[in-house]
Amino acid sequence: MKIIMLGAPGAGKGTQAAKLAEKYQIPHISTGDIFRANIKQQTELGKKAKSYMDQGLLVPDELVVDLVVDRLRAEDCKNGYILDGFPRTIPQAQSLDRALDEDGTKIDYAIDIEVPDENIVNRMSGRRTCPDCGATYHMVHMPTKVEGICDVCGKEIVLRDDDQPETVQKRLDVYHEQTSPLIEYYQAKKVLKEIDGTKEIEEIFQSLVEMMQ
Repeated sequence: MKIIMLGAPGAGKGTQAAKLAEKYQIPHISTGDIFRANIKQQTELGKKAKSYMDQGLLVPDELVVDLVVDRLRAEDCKNGYILDGFPRTIPQAQSLDRALDEDGTKIDYAIDIEVPDENIVNRMSGRRTCPDCGATYHMVHMPTKVEGICDVCGKEIVLRDDDQPETVQKRLDVYHEQTSPLIEYYQAKKVLKEIDGTKEIEEIFQSLVEMMQ
């Protein structure tokens, strides 16, 4: 089962991707994880990506696609995978499709988790992150056991700069401009599934599982 998670920043696609990955025993893959792994292992692709990042430049589409495709060809992806945060643009989606065609595979589902912008701004301003281990929480929906302290490693959790309301709105504007056209792209390929992301986490998950049966 090869799945792409779509949806605006803060729509909850990462949460649902993790739950689906656990249920179907397939890897949950984000471009951030791929970048970090390649840079840490000092692969050729990782070195190229780092040279752009060190200059504060965006990693070019061609290189991003190469990194992702390289990851999708790993042994643990043979039964499927969930892509989270990629593709972000139509050119990336087209490049991914070409690479999958070469491998004789294709995307089974592109899942769009729909949440109004206003809900996302409110939701993300309540989000807190552990700067040490990366665990995420929510002041209302998923608080820590001890207020302000990470359940995993015991460090103090923080409101990230990119979760500030004005920053969230800017990210949403970029998403609507660059990434939302992917909804039409995958709709045309007849693999798009749309889901109401304003419901409870477990309810959304059950809807996703039923949708893919």
